[in-house]
Amino acid sequence: MSALLRRTRKKPADRKVTLVGKPGCHLCDDARRAVREVCEETGASWEEKDIGQDQELYRMYWEQIPVVLVDGEQHTFWRVDPVRLRKALGA
Repeated sequence: MSALLRRTRKKPADRKVTLVGKPGCHLCDDARRAVREVCEETGASWEEKDIGQDQELYRMYWEQIPVVLVDGEQHTFWRVDPVRLRKALGA
């Protein structure tokens, strides 16, 4: 008999959102507002990374900024849908 493994859903407060962008990017400014708002509402933590300061991020995401990662996995790029982000955070 094999036991079924159940994944415990992370609480929003246990999630981390990363915004990858660059200075002077109007889409990044819009994404920052949306990420900040959703994270304040849900209790999730968030950080911002400058794509110009990290060669790996630059290589991976240059044509997609702003990029939003949830727990290190790409969630979206260009525009942030607050409803979709809340759902991804389990809120």
